[in-house]
Amino acid sequence: MNKQGRPTRPEDVAAKARATFTGNRALDIEEALIFETGRFDATGVDLDDPAPFQSRLGPHAREGALNLPGLTEPEALRHYVRLSRDNYSIDAGIYPLGSCTMKHNPRLNERIARLPGFADVHPLQPVSTAQGALAVIDALAKALMTMTGMSAVAMPPKAGAHGELCGMMAIKAAIEARGERETRRVVLVPDSAHGTNPATAALIGFSVRPVPAGEDGNVSVEAVKSALAPDVAAIMLTNPNTCGLFERQIAGIAEALHGAGAYFYCDGANFNAIVGKTRPGDLGVDAMHINLHKTFSTPHGGGGPGAGPVALSSRLAPYAPVPFVAREGDELNLVEHAEGTASFGRMSAFHGQMGMFVRALSFILSHGADGLRQASEDAVLSANYVRACLNDVMSAPFGDRPCMHEALFDDRWLKDTGLTTLDFAKAMIDEGYHPMTVYFPLIVHGAMLIEPTESESKAGLDLFIMTLRYLAFAVKAGDRERLLSAPVFAPRRRLDETRAARQPVLRWTRPAPA
Repeated sequence: MNKQGRPTRPEDVAAKARATFTGNRALDIEEALIFETGRFDATGVDLDDPAPFQSRLGPHAREGALNLPGLTEPEALRHYVRLSRDNYSIDAGIYPLGSCTMKHNPRLNERIARLPGFADVHPLQPVSTAQGALAVIDALAKALMTMTGMSAVAMPPKAGAHGELCGMMAIKAAIEARGERETRRVVLVPDSAHGTNPATAALIGFSVRPVPAGEDGNVSVEAVKSALAPDVAAIMLTNPNTCGLFERQIAGIAEALHGAGAYFYCDGANFNAIVGKTRPGDLGVDAMHINLHKTFSTPHGGGGPGAGPVALSSRLAPYAPVPFVAREGDELNLVEHAEGTASFGRMSAFHGQMGMFVRALSFILSHGADGLRQASEDAVLSANYVRACLNDVMSAPFGDRPCMHEALFDDRWLKDTGLTTLDFAKAMIDEGYHPMTVYFPLIVHGAMLIEPTESESKAGLDLFIMTLRYLAFAVKAGDRERLLSAPVFAPRRRLDETRAARQPVLRWTRPAPA
């Protein structure tokens, strides 16, 4: 994807600019590592010597100094504020990552999540004192069931991949209840699937059988039927798929699976394109996880906090995991134990990510049914606007076919230029944009996947589109250096990524005294 050995700091415009004494460039402040800033012989706080105690660490007790840098409070605050300025965020600008759905997080949601009773609720406090929190979980679950057309929702999963695991464990439990544990050991996974799909199936003991996508980017009923056999337990199909296209034959695929005694797991990562437009349960889906960050605007990034509730059909509802909320008279109760039920058991310590439930329900209630439908329509409209405005300068793998919530391009238009998808992405950084998702989905060579979401205004999209057109014209004009040296204006320029991946330096070492 890049040229091994490319210099970390190319000779470029920024390098030739007038040097400053500090190394700073106005508000672009050169920030040292915290280890280079702090002192190791002092701290910013006074700590009393501990009273005599007996260590329980045994041979695991540290023998040397911690070697943590000591900083004053303003030094520590400034260090992390300066680092935060070097980090791109959805609050700074459009975040066009395809598949990831980096949408605006409404501040109303944050305000509600910080209300007393939500912000300080504890999973171990008595159920009688957490009736409001349980009511939120129950209301969100019912809303998700309404939108998906499903019979039950498992709330505990804490991420999309965790939700995949939950749905497939419910399918596995249903198969075992039918006495087919030893015969149905195969899961069908399309070539265009998210990588977590085959990993999840393999994790719980299934074998994976690939299903090819057609030239139109979709999976056909015929392809599924040719892969079906008595050993097939389920299919894991994303809809809309990772190419940003709606699977037109999904109902026929579900019918074929059910006729063969198998289950339909739908990867719900892209549910944000169809909320209020179609219900997966009506299409024959048996299980589908829902990424609350992608569809209902809860925070995304930084490794969490995630939430991936799983909608289940009536065929799988009895096998849902515990805990779940149940109404007993006028009170809500949290059912914690699976004994005496068909539930496959517990997969989370508690009920899920409470803060994300509050944010998602706030988003749903503030939008209403018509607002949620419009959000889906606006997301699809934005993606098709981007696609239509770039189709004449960039190549699309599936021609002029309308997309759903994300527009997909490939690298055929870069042929014979000596430039790659990565070079184009790096040039976007100089223009102040986070690059789109690149080299995914894997079935499209040099993929560039753009998802603008419903959050962006037309003016913002127009500037983004004209920027990409400007860079595309630079490519066509033969201005290779602009892209090969990019990013020029980023804090760390272009790195030798091959070397960084193969020989990473993960620990700071104090330099020897001069």
